[in-house]
Amino acid sequence: MLVMKEKLDIILSSFSGEGRELIPVLQKIQEEMGYLSPEAMLYAAEFLKIPPSNVFGVASFYEQFRFSPVGKKIVMVCQGTACHVKGAEKVMNEISRHIGIKEGQTREDMEYTLKGVACIGCCALAPCITINDDVHGRLTPKLIEKLFIKKPVNKKTNE
Repeated sequence: MLVMKEKLDIILSSFSGEGRELIPVLQKIQEEMGYLSPEAMLYAAEFLKIPPSNVFGVASFYEQFRFSPVGKKIVMVCQGTACHVKGAEKVMNEISRHIGIKEGQTREDMEYTLKGVACIGCCALAPCITINDDVHGRLTPKLIEKLFIKKPVNKKTNE
């Protein structure tokens, strides 16, 4: 717990401790720690001098905030109308098959987290996904296979 408090003190050192900084504080904590733990949110409430219920309320309202660890690669499959019509369910099933987890899960090796989302705003590219900040559109099973296939390491160059 002491190590986490020290890390949080460093994260919060760039803020003045005013309640209006709540969202940027939560964003920074998540950026640095990967997610918002209950302890981190309580510490933020104390730092900002606001009730913990306000912190939990704001954090749970916005989709951007996570409450459990996620993989290095967050795969978000668009399930908006355009993507749905063009095969989002097949895309989700194919990705799930390739990475070995179901929607809403994180792989044990912390490599991938798979999420379905309402819309990523790339309807012209339907069906589409994001892997972290990269958008991949007009997906087919072959393209999905290329995105998630393990590339062999070149032993001569270690690439």
